[in-house]
Amino acid sequence: MQCSHFDAGRCRSCTQLPQPYPQQLAAKQQRARDALASWPELDWLPAIDSAESGFRNKAKMVVSGSWRRPVLGILDADGKGVDLSDCALYSPGLQASFATLESFIALAVLSPYNVALRRGELKYLLLTESDTGELMLRFVLRSDEAVERIRLHLPTLQQALPQLRTVSVNLQPEHKAILEGEQEILLTPETPELTIQVNDLPLRLRPQSFFQTNTPVAGALYAQARDWVEQAEPSRVWDLYCGVGGFALHVASRWRDVVGVETSRDAVASAQRTADALGYARLRFHAGDATAFAQQADAAPELVIVNPPRRGIGAELSRWLESSGVETLIYSSCNVESLARDLALMPSLQPRQARLLDMFPHTPHFELIVRLQRTR
Repeated sequence: MQCSHFDAGRCRSCTQLPQPYPQQLAAKQQRARDALASWPELDWLPAIDSAESGFRNKAKMVVSGSWRRPVLGILDADGKGVDLSDCALYSPGLQASFATLESFIALAVLSPYNVALRRGELKYLLLTESDTGELMLRFVLRSDEAVERIRLHLPTLQQALPQLRTVSVNLQPEHKAILEGEQEILLTPETPELTIQVNDLPLRLRPQSFFQTNTPVAGALYAQARDWVEQAEPSRVWDLYCGVGGFALHVASRWRDVVGVETSRDAVASAQRTADALGYARLRFHAGDATAFAQQADAAPELVIVNPPRRGIGAELSRWLESSGVETLIYSSCNVESLARDLALMPSLQPRQARLLDMFPHTPHFELIVRLQRTR
């Protein structure tokens, strides 16, 4: 993929861009194999590749410049804004919306936050697109000073962007490299969620819900877990770090007990609504810490799925799984180094199969899903 911003040195986020895509994928596969070399009998399934462009379903745009002439993109090393509204990684629908959002910033007089001067209000625009082209928009502000102006002019924005479904304001008052704060103000209460179809399942996202950035590859990830679960035929399954329920919904059935665990109450509420709408009476979601949930349970299920953040599941949960009697563990990881550390703490659960899914082309990052089986 050719990128004028990379060639000009304006943006180097896609560090692997100079390499042809097949070489990128091969290098990631080798890195994954090297990290898990302690398990030489591991069966590596063919990697899942990605489209090279237009695959991102979300945009995290730093807002700089002035309210009259806002710049959407990133900040360079000198703190100057770099316009990335034409970035080829974004879907055509996302790209087409940026000019309208720039006009709205001017209409609502939303002064971009100046990092050096610590002045201004608007820090980021966070935009997510569904498979049908509907949009979720979040304004990340330093304070609530501009909230009423956004609310006042919102009908104009909705008319200009009829695909805009959910709009909110996130307040992030701290002068830190933190994307968002805890407080979310929903401006479209009649449509609090964005629905994304993945493998014919509707996943509901609220503003602070996590979802994979590459919808087709996320679908392949969930499908792989579903295939492994069907092979194991467990009667009980836990989906720990379940988010909006992607894995749990894919492995649910009329006869199987499935529990999803996630710290985000919004994500749990969205996941439960989906389960109820689909008639999965034996699929339940619990808001809480995954490790605490496991330790307090009366009995372990036959199969557990974990999909933790980059830090991994950690020593405490790894040791619990090692001694739990769980027969099958499916571990989905975005950090192969933390994955390897966790696997080393579970010698009774041996990795049997693994598959790399290239969720993030042109970067060193990838998703890896591993099936482990108890041997003793």
